[in-house]
Amino acid sequence: MPKMKTSRAAAKRFKVTGTGKLKRNKAYKRHILTKKSAKTKRNLRKAVMTDDTNVKNMKKILPYL
Repeated sequence: MPKMKTSRAAAKRFKVTGTGKLKRNKAYKRHILTKKSAKTKRNLRKAVMTDDTNVKNMKKILPYL
């Protein structure tokens, strides 16, 4: 059986926490920031846990995390 390949795009975007959950950064913080409020931009800085509906697929493309 050959080795499974990790999706490099996903590996750069997700980290595993100590408890095994997947942590990700939020989107919409790159450009067109003038129309977004300071509160919105501040909340986009925070990392969040990946939703449970996506975890199964993420673990499949990140076999060695």
